[in-house]
Amino acid sequence: MAIWITGRGGLRLLLLVLATSFCALVGAGRPASVNIGAVFAFDSIIGRAAKVAIEAAVADVNNDSSILRGTRLNLIMKDTKCSVFLGSVAVLTVLEQDAIAIIGPQSSSIAHMLSSFSNGLNVPLISFAASDPTLSSLDFPFFVRTTFCDSYQMAAMADLIDYFGWRKVIAIYVDDDYGRNGIYYLDDALAKKMSKIYKIAFPIKASRNKIMDLLQMSKLIGPRVYVVHATPDSGLEILSAAEQLNMLTDGYVWLTTDWLATALDTFQLVNSSYLQGVVGFRQYIPHSRERDSFLSRWSDLQVKGGVSSRLNTYSFSAYDTVWAVAHAINHFLDEHENITFSSNSDLLGIKAKMQLGRLKTFDGGSLLLQKILLLNFPGLSGQIRFNNNKNLINRMYEIFNVAGSVANRVGYWSNFTGLSISLPDNLPLSRPKNLSLGRVLGRITWPGGKTKIPRGWVVASHERPLRIAVPNRASYLEFVRISNVRSGDNISGYCIDVFKEIVKLIPYEVPYEFVPVGNGHSNPNYNDLVNMVVQEVVDAAVGDIAIVTNRSRISDFTQPYVCTGLVILAPVKSTKSSTWVFVRPFTVGMWCMTGSFFFIIGFVIWLLEHRVNSAFRGPPRRQCITLFLFSFSTPFQSQQEDVLSTLGRFVMMVWLFLLMVTTSSYTASLTSLLTIQQLSSPIKGIESLIASNEPIGYQEGSFAQSYLVNALNVHPSRLVSLGSPEAYKESLELGPNNGGVAAIVDELPYVELFLAKTNGFGIVGQAFTKSGWGFAFPRDSPLAVDMSTAILKLSEDGVLQKIHKKWFCNTSCISLTGSSSEPNQLHLTSFWGLYLVCGVAAFASLLLFFLKVICQFIHSNRKNEDHVSTSSELRNRSFSQVITSFFGFIDQKEAAIMNMVKQKSSSVPEIK
Repeated sequence: MAIWITGRGGLRLLLLVLATSFCALVGAGRPASVNIGAVFAFDSIIGRAAKVAIEAAVADVNNDSSILRGTRLNLIMKDTKCSVFLGSVAVLTVLEQDAIAIIGPQSSSIAHMLSSFSNGLNVPLISFAASDPTLSSLDFPFFVRTTFCDSYQMAAMADLIDYFGWRKVIAIYVDDDYGRNGIYYLDDALAKKMSKIYKIAFPIKASRNKIMDLLQMSKLIGPRVYVVHATPDSGLEILSAAEQLNMLTDGYVWLTTDWLATALDTFQLVNSSYLQGVVGFRQYIPHSRERDSFLSRWSDLQVKGGVSSRLNTYSFSAYDTVWAVAHAINHFLDEHENITFSSNSDLLGIKAKMQLGRLKTFDGGSLLLQKILLLNFPGLSGQIRFNNNKNLINRMYEIFNVAGSVANRVGYWSNFTGLSISLPDNLPLSRPKNLSLGRVLGRITWPGGKTKIPRGWVVASHERPLRIAVPNRASYLEFVRISNVRSGDNISGYCIDVFKEIVKLIPYEVPYEFVPVGNGHSNPNYNDLVNMVVQEVVDAAVGDIAIVTNRSRISDFTQPYVCTGLVILAPVKSTKSSTWVFVRPFTVGMWCMTGSFFFIIGFVIWLLEHRVNSAFRGPPRRQCITLFLFSFSTPFQSQQEDVLSTLGRFVMMVWLFLLMVTTSSYTASLTSLLTIQQLSSPIKGIESLIASNEPIGYQEGSFAQSYLVNALNVHPSRLVSLGSPEAYKESLELGPNNGGVAAIVDELPYVELFLAKTNGFGIVGQAFTKSGWGFAFPRDSPLAVDMSTAILKLSEDGVLQKIHKKWFCNTSCISLTGSSSEPNQLHLTSFWGLYLVCGVAAFASLLLFFLKVICQFIHSNRKNEDHVSTSSELRNRSFSQVITSFFGFIDQKEAAIMNMVKQKSSSVPEIK
């Protein structure tokens, strides 16, 4: 048949026919419709809003011919009724109808189950609300989410907690996959910031009484910062119960994940008193014309869908999920026009009983999943783009604070910028830069109406006072004395008084009770005392607890309130009366140097005075006696020869100054030796004690035992545990040869107290460790910091000294009755400077003297040459003869030499 077309109308008709034919040819391979499923709880806060959004999105996609180009989406929706079992039945029903993608569910627990079906049948599962981070693992390859992952949200929560400086928080969560796994990621994020989390799980659909019991129990833990990670329904119930228990008052902090924003958007609950001061997160939805258009259509969409629900952030995510599926299906059909399924051979054997033979594997499931992950388009909730973990990227949270009747925005957070008070202009697409834009948030009104940042913790309450372990000692009760072990009352002592004074300076109330540790018959092990704090058996430990390395590694200590160290206690004997006591002020080296200088200075003075002073001339025997007597009589200035030469007087001036200093020092030292009791011991210090291989005692429960073994390599068989001062005295008196010990290694305060009451013993050597006593607290305890500040205040005010006098200075203060076994001798090192100056002065004087004599000798020889110039005898003199002549010249009196030179000068003939 022939068709003739003429005119413009005919041309238009021809173009229309050609276009229709072209579209028919292009879409000839595409199916007329594609089945997709939607499985979620219809009658829930999220589900009601999501149902309207999903239906609207499917209608918009089908009305837009540019998306699927002739193929329509056929939506199959099933209600899970918030049940894992019913959700499984619902997804099987959808999969039986050859759905190639499933939207939902909003429950993480149901998503775990449905992912198993999705994986087995190669059908992508795209959730708009399941935020459990573990769903991103490799165990769920076909799971994709279009909402925020909780790992992202928990990183934001950890940054917020760290921003305010809180180190301990209590996490309240619903005990399901969503709650447990979310809090697990929060725990991990806080651990990186050196913060600790206490976890309290609520059963699903817990009763009001159960919630109140758990909240009441949480008050005994200590922290007042609560993080609530729950569903909107259960979360509101938790906050309402907390208000009933007066836990939304001053001092408390309540932080919520994004469930509260969903509840506020849905129910408008800002006027409720139990929300005042709460800080929460909201998924940030950027402004756009499409978003505003969707908001304006919402009322009509609710009427059309027959559902009454306010819009929330999950509505945008659900709407975007449908469009993401539509775009992915379009790209899939462009590459793979046919949608085919294969029978699942694994299910054929059981189809008769369970009718599972209808379930088929989607042949193009992997390709459709790939198309979904490659999407990059603007949605209502933001840019739809996925990372390698199949989560959305470049998303932000708003941080809001409920105050009065409004929820005020106080800042933003993203993993690229951190916390910020203003909205970043754009988010980088590269790796995070860990910037914070000043890390400043807006003004927050906390529970109770105050704007000051709460401390976030309480030490204790009257319902649960601070449990403080104190050592129930068997000896040295001046430090800790327990009169009534059963009740823990009537505990006193130096350490206890210090603790009570510290508590008075703490700027808040600290209810406490003492817990005695030990049987009172032997001293407790102080390492066990600290371990009780670490293991949270008690809240702190107070007493004479030495701050040593192994203890400070596992717990925190206050500033030391007593400085101490390990010393050696040993028997000593008096050395007051001694025949040779007069030689003890100087060491051997000092005596040798002083004696040497007596001879040196005597010789120098003799040489300088020999030519000018007749007292230093005469026969050799007389000159030797004069030299010796002059040197040793100098200190006494008795019948001493006069010094006439200038150089000799200079040397004597320096020598007398040296003698004055050494003589006065010798006198003072000898006086000390004769008037003050000096004690001696065969043990000179820790080195000689270790080298002796004799038994060493230590106080029972002290760290001295581990220090001697581990640090000083003393064999444990040499160590003897002693439990009381009486045992100290008995063991030291017996000695190492009679079953006792050679010495005892203990801390200085104990030894001082022992010496104040016992004679015949003393401290030998010096303290070989430096440490102090402090109070033990758990790691990162803020109370330890406040107590350290109080200890410094007590020290500055002199209160610590007053407490010390009260317990140890009733009659006379404890003094160091022992002393070093080495006498207080004067060493050469203290005087070498004086001897150096004296030696230099003597050497310089001798140098000037010889220069003068040499000049005179040369001048004298020249006169002789002029007088006997023709004499061959003068020319033939050897070097030895010159030297002999020089020494003979020195031996002559200077006056005689000068006269002889003058006479020779006058007798020299005139030369013409």
